[in-house]
Amino acid sequence: MRLIVPILLLAMISQSCSEYQKVLKNEDVKPKYDLAQKFYEEGDMKRANRLFEQIAPKYVGKPQGERVMFFLADTYFQRKDYNMAGYQFERFVKSYSKSDKVAEASFLGAKSYFKLSPVYSLDQTDTDKALGKLQLFINSYPDSEYFSEANTMAKELTTKKEHKAYEIAKQFNKLGQFDFTFLTPAVAAFDNFISDFPGSIYREDAMFYRFESASRFALNSFERLQEERLKEAIADYNAFKKQFPESEHAGEAEKILEKVKLELQGFTQAKEAK
Repeated sequence: MRLIVPILLLAMISQSCSEYQKVLKNEDVKPKYDLAQKFYEEGDMKRANRLFEQIAPKYVGKPQGERVMFFLADTYFQRKDYNMAGYQFERFVKSYSKSDKVAEASFLGAKSYFKLSPVYSLDQTDTDKALGKLQLFINSYPDSEYFSEANTMAKELTTKKEHKAYEIAKQFNKLGQFDFTFLTPAVAAFDNFISDFPGSIYREDAMFYRFESASRFALNSFERLQEERLKEAIADYNAFKKQFPESEHAGEAEKILEKVKLELQGFTQAKEAK
């Protein structure tokens, strides 16, 4: 009995493979459609995908075309071929905008690009595309069952973009310790970050490092430009202190502020001496 079950299972697999190869080579579309659907329902996405690829062009403009195109896109998604899945779901949405599957296809297309989004340190082109697709879905289908998941994914991607922008600004700040010419882009990068991501979890750190960059820039400026830049650095400190009075950076910020005030005091004393 122990041998019978594996033998029967092997025979079934062999028969299935034989049937698949036979239908694959057949020019008749209907058997391919039936077998592709059977494989799809059984979760055999690899073979279902191969068959749907073959028959999809044959069903363009036909009643079954909508079903075939959706299944084709979904088999790519299930196989984690997210580039092709995103492309095919986009084609489906454009071709069958009245379909009752269009919301699901729009969501899965957006999710495909979400899956392609790389770690924050790499190029974020796919992240931008995914965010655009997710936002379009959120705006178009606010009552969809996928709405909450789409919002969660969009938030995750936005945080990733925040992290990328923050790390770029922080890198300029770090380089500015050795080369003061990097402090100008550091200040600009932190300004852009603070403006673009007002609710970011990195806002406190960004405002501190913005103040640090501006202070170092002011302290190392030409004398004729120094007074104004020192005052701007103090304004940055005040803005930071107002928003984050209990910041973990408070001690370091106070030390930097003292240096800035001491340097600025020299200008005040020089004016009073005249």
